Amino acid sequence: METGEEFGPWLARQLKLAGRTQAELAEELQLTRAAVSAWITGRSTPRPTVMADIAKALGTDLGTVHTRTTDTQAGLPITWYHRPGYPDGGRDLGNAAAFAFDADVQVLARETCQNSLDERLTENGRPVKVRYTLHELTGETLDAFREAILWNDLFPHYSAVSEGSGSQKVGRVVDAGVRDMYEKGRLLLLRIDDYNASGLIGDDYGDGKFAAVVRRQLESLKSSQGAGGSYGLGKATLWATSALGLVLINSTLSVPHEGRTERRVIGRLELPWRQVDGSAYAGPAWFGRPDPESQGAEVVRSWWADEETVDRLHLTRDNDEPGTSFLVVGAHDVASLDEKASDTESDDVDQDDHEDTRDLKRMHRRLVTALGRDFWAAMTGGGNRLPLLEVSVRSLRNGDVVVPEEQVDPTREQPSRTRALRAHYEGATVDRLTEAGQVAARNVPLKLPLSGGAPGTLGTHQAVLLVTEAMGDKDGDKDQVHSLRGNRMTVKKAGVPRLPVGTNPFQAVLLVGEAAGDSVPFAKEAEEFLRAAEPPEHDRWGQTEELSLRWSPSAFRRINGLTHEVNSAVREIVARPRRTSVEGGEALRKALTVRTKPKAKTPTGPVVPALDALDATVGDAGEWQIVAEVSIPKGDEITPMVPVAQLDVRSGGRPRLEWAELVAIEGCEVQDGVLYFQPGTRRAKFRGDTDVTSHPVRTALTRLVVELRAGKGE
Repeated sequence: METGEEFGPWLARQLKLAGRTQAELAEELQLTRAAVSAWITGRSTPRPTVMADIAKALGTDLGTVHTRTTDTQAGLPITWYHRPGYPDGGRDLGNAAAFAFDADVQVLARETCQNSLDERLTENGRPVKVRYTLHELTGETLDAFREAILWNDLFPHYSAVSEGSGSQKVGRVVDAGVRDMYEKGRLLLLRIDDYNASGLIGDDYGDGKFAAVVRRQLESLKSSQGAGGSYGLGKATLWATSALGLVLINSTLSVPHEGRTERRVIGRLELPWRQVDGSAYAGPAWFGRPDPESQGAEVVRSWWADEETVDRLHLTRDNDEPGTSFLVVGAHDVASLDEKASDTESDDVDQDDHEDTRDLKRMHRRLVTALGRDFWAAMTGGGNRLPLLEVSVRSLRNGDVVVPEEQVDPTREQPSRTRALRAHYEGATVDRLTEAGQVAARNVPLKLPLSGGAPGTLGTHQAVLLVTEAMGDKDGDKDQVHSLRGNRMTVKKAGVPRLPVGTNPFQAVLLVGEAAGDSVPFAKEAEEFLRAAEPPEHDRWGQTEELSLRWSPSAFRRINGLTHEVNSAVREIVARPRRTSVEGGEALRKALTVRTKPKAKTPTGPVVPALDALDATVGDAGEWQIVAEVSIPKGDEITPMVPVAQLDVRSGGRPRLEWAELVAIEGCEVQDGVLYFQPGTRRAKFRGDTDVTSHPVRTALTRLVVELRAGKGE
């Protein structure tokens, strides 16, 4: 018979759970205390005939003692533990981490799917499988679930929060969630299951994935450079999406804990400070088995649940593959409500359905759309590259199917980009687009800075740019570049400015870091650099505090340089070749009679260009970003000009700002901060970014003046 945990540690824990001592067990078995102590320390094991007596003393069956894959039922009952109020009278009126995200199922999908990707088991080469289940409970099914989570014990705490909800944002959300459940007689569960993932391994309180998710805030244990998360904030979206602040967890571990792997269960509740029956509570609460080692056996920890318990909690997993199931209780979607208000007729949401059914279908479709939009690349394979991810969504009501399970198909959600990535994996790219369906590929450089603010370049990482024609409206906005790294989640989405006139609609993909290939030089260094340049939302690359501290305040310019190289490469790839006279221009010219005006006399002496148009925005790091157009009079000689950026002030001299970067776009070139123009040029364009270190005040409080000056710009 297969056994689990070692006998000694298992027996010691059962005695603690039952509140009994070694001496009491020895007396009941009519043995010496030394014999029981020898079992506990592993110096010996009991004889088979004694095993039956131990089972009887612990109130369990003989099989449980032999296999030791579960705890006996003689322990303390499952209950809720609410953290007591702080002795100094401090109050937390909600989990600040949850305020970093909106109560939006699309945000939840992005954060949770990213976490599952980061926890994928890589040894077997298989993708991580993630399934989202929307499950509406009503009637007896709802009553049974509330009984399973000990709702009657929780209700006084919800009532206390509702009474004080007027001045608390979290309290108002919770109050609305409780009222919605009672008034409509329904409760929406959103469950996220992943398989072929590590699971919540580690001790309840020690350093490990379990404690990082369940016990702590702002702790991320993502060790690989390609991981998406790094702030420890993503898990907060689970509680932010629950109108009741309640999430239940069932994890199957990839590494045994206490000799077991299956059905490790716990719940966590996030409420603001409250008073119940004269006692103050700090905020969070946990659902589990009391830990006999805690003071008064009050603090609860995870427990190894039986199959019946996980079924009543709606946490049953499909198989014994490692991974975790998160159950968001009372899921709500603020963005879906806005969408609901503007809906008329839709193929996805049938207006003849009941309102509750329409809500389920609407949220179902929003999940599918978000997962396809953000993770299409992780779901795409080709050549010798396998998909990293498989995702599906289904919707139920009281266990009955409302919307059948739908596999998210990247070729449906992002057909053009999926085609581009697959062509890259299969080595079927071209240098320039000449036919429909082709994918053009270019290498674009990312010059990596030295850490610690040291001058110079660590090395140049060659990112991969893929460009292909757009297929209708299926890809979303046209003429976009989707940038991704490591785990192939889309990080940055941006348009390409100043496209040539008449450009055919296209879609582009930028693979950076390990997404460009493990063997590409400086791939790991690029991963580390770009990961530090991402905010908690992981939706762009720019200046962050970590980037400034580990590299320098100007390190973000390297990313601006990459963006400039990408945009230039895209414009070159999609530009239509000019037609020659042989292709029709000469024949057309001969067929027309054109009266020309006599040429105006060209002025003698140097002419002075003038600033004609200016477009300015504030960048992520607080710098001014400008694009300027210059008009140039006719002349044989054009005076070089110096762009000068200043802050507008009411009185006195205008403070001058330094340029972090000046780049010629067309009709000119930049040398040492001076614009030089080719003879005969009539218009030119350049762009520039100011150096934030030269700003005397915060950019948001200022106005910008840009001038062109001759000479040295003085």
